[in-house]
Amino acid sequence: MSSSVRSAEQRIRDVLELFAIEEDAWVASASADGNAHLVPLSFHWTGQAFIMALPGKSVTARNLRRAGWARIAIGPTRDVAIVEGPVEISAPPDDDPIWDAHAESCGFDARQPTGFYSLISLTPDQIQAWRNPDELQDRQIMRSGSWVARIPDQRSA
Repeated sequence: MSSSVRSAEQRIRDVLELFAIEEDAWVASASADGNAHLVPLSFHWTGQAFIMALPGKSVTARNLRRAGWARIAIGPTRDVAIVEGPVEISAPPDDDPIWDAHAESCGFDARQPTGFYSLISLTPDQIQAWRNPDELQDRQIMRSGSWVARIPDQRSA
């Protein structure tokens, strides 16, 4: 086990790289009576938000629509980012460019079958990141939508 602890600036750079290269996230939600639900969804990172397609009538869609908030996990256990934030669920018109961006990132066109999929947009409000137990104490790298440190080459989020 490595005892190397990254700076907040390095974790932010690493997380932004993770968002750019990863394709899938685990999306957690809960019903109004507290029943937990967890699903993997492919995502498109815009630099400001995660865009994910899911069946509009699914359990996850119902849970997220009700809560207006989501928690997702990206990356493997030993290099994970946990992201929380408000969500919006929409069904943009088929000619909206977000569908093309999602299709390119995720490898499938969620416009088909027509009307089946909705898009979730999750804007990060809180982000935690760690690679080993030594990084757990300072794992919070975003609070209330702001990074805890500024990095010189920061261009997104």
